[in-house]
Amino acid sequence: MGQVMNGRMKLVGLTLLAIGLSGCATMSGDECMTSDWSAIGYEDGSRGFLTERFGQHRKACAKHGVTPNFADYQSGRDQGLVEYCQPHRGFNIGSSGGGYNGVCSVELEGGFLDAYNTGHQLYTLRSSVNGATSAIHSKEDELERIEDRLLAIGVELIADGTTKEQRIRLLAEMKDLSERTGQLETEVKDLYAVRAGAQADLEHFQIVVADLGY
Repeated sequence: MGQVMNGRMKLVGLTLLAIGLSGCATMSGDECMTSDWSAIGYEDGSRGFLTERFGQHRKACAKHGVTPNFADYQSGRDQGLVEYCQPHRGFNIGSSGGGYNGVCSVELEGGFLDAYNTGHQLYTLRSSVNGATSAIHSKEDELERIEDRLLAIGVELIADGTTKEQRIRLLAEMKDLSERTGQLETEVKDLYAVRAGAQADLEHFQIVVADLGY
């Protein structure tokens, strides 16, 4: 089985070299006629594509008067799905935030989904940490802009050319900015606490993942 799959993967590589990574949509008439549909099916299966993918190939090649061989394509796709539906692939897909289209067989789906869900949980925890970090940076940047504006207002308030009306507006703006500063400081403090909790959860789960060996 290993030798067959290795041979199949070499054949897929040669086919991809000929038609490009974007698939049949860019194939000429000659490429549609000469392509190994079993190899194309294998590639689509190894990437977890639904059978609707064949319809895209058929539509593209119909422009050249060519009908793809579905039997060969399906046979190759079935073999490609065996590669796709391995637990380590499920984990990698889940941990990168990818989706699953329900293409695995009953025999393989259990192990695949266990790994996929583990990977997706890891992805979610990382996203929580990154989201909190991004929010902290955004609010700290706003605090810096407010600080710069408050300094500018201070200069304007004591300038000789500033009118009474302008000073009233500047003082009102200063009041609003000071209140916003207090809100932001509280939000940033809360976000640091949220991130610390998310980071602790992530580190704990990373230990669990390491033990699982994905």
